[in-house]
Amino acid sequence: MKSIRKLFKNNKGATAIEYGLIAALIAVAAIGAMSSLGGKLNSTFNKVANNLND
Repeated sequence: MKSIRKLFKNNKGATAIEYGLIAALIAVAAIGAMSSLGGKLNSTFNKVANNLND
């Protein structure tokens, strides 16, 4: 019975999962921001290239 109580009191696994979920959320947000920024940068560089060619 004591081992079962110990198992339920152990929070290390839950904490590791929470940190993993936080890291995944940050990664998804960073990828979204970078893809949006990448599109804007591509447009800006194309405009600069076109103006240099004129």
